[in-house]
Amino acid sequence: MVLTQSIPVLDLRDFHASGDRRTNFIIQLGQALEKTGFFAITHHGVDSALIQQAYQVAEQFFELPEAIKQQYEVPELHGQRGFTSFGQEHAKDHPYPDLKEFWHVGRDLLAGHPLTEHYAANLQVAEVPQFHPVMTQLYAQLEVCAAELLKACALYLGEPETLLSDMIQESDTILRIIHYPPIPPDAHPASLRSAPHEDINVHPRQEIDLTPLPGCIAKVGRQQFPAITAGEYLMQRLREIGLAE
Repeated sequence: MVLTQSIPVLDLRDFHASGDRRTNFIIQLGQALEKTGFFAITHHGVDSALIQQAYQVAEQFFELPEAIKQQYEVPELHGQRGFTSFGQEHAKDHPYPDLKEFWHVGRDLLAGHPLTEHYAANLQVAEVPQFHPVMTQLYAQLEVCAAELLKACALYLGEPETLLSDMIQESDTILRIIHYPPIPPDAHPASLRSAPHEDINVHPRQEIDLTPLPGCIAKVGRQQFPAITAGEYLMQRLREIGLAE
C-alpha cells in the first residue's frame, strides 16, 4: 500500500529566509489553513530527543492505575491543568464523550509573578518525577515555534507581523498530552476517539479582544461573530465540551 502526502509540508527555515522563500511559506501556510486546516512543519526547532522523552514520561503516567491518575483530576480546574479522565470531554454539539484521556500543562510562573493569581499552577506527578520538567521544556520549545507560525498567519492576513504572536506573550496557553486507551465494550456506538471539534488550547491573554479584525469583516461583508474577550470565549467553549458548568 502506497501512502500519499495529503497535507502540505512546510519548512520553517523558509520563513526565516528572505525574498520568495519567505513569501511562499506565508502563502502556503495561509492556504493550508484555509483549505484543509492542517499542515506539517519541519525544522521547527523542537528537539527530537525531548519529543521522545515526552512520549516516554507520558506512557509512564498513563500506565498508572486509574485511582492514582484520578488523584490529579481537580474539577475546580475545569480540565485546564492536570488529568482529565476517559470519557469526560465531548466535542461541541456532539453529546457523546470522546474516547480519550489527557493531561494539560500550562505556563510555569516564578513565585511572586503578578499572573499567579490568575493562572492555575501546574500539577506535579509524584509517581513520574521527570514528567513535569520534560513537559515544561516541551511547552517552552513549542511556544517558540507557535509564535513564529502566528507571525506568518498575521502576514497572510495582511496584518502587522506580531499582531497574533503578541497575544500569546505570558498567556495561559496549554499543552495537551493525549492518550487513547482501548475502547471499552460498553462505549456508546456514536462515541468517537475525537469528534470534529475546535482547538482552544492556544489561549491569548484573558483580556485580549477577539472581535473579528476589520479586514476579515470587510472580506465577508459582515461581522459574523460577536465581540468577546479571550477569557469569555474560553469559558464558553469549556461549558460546551463538558469541562465547566
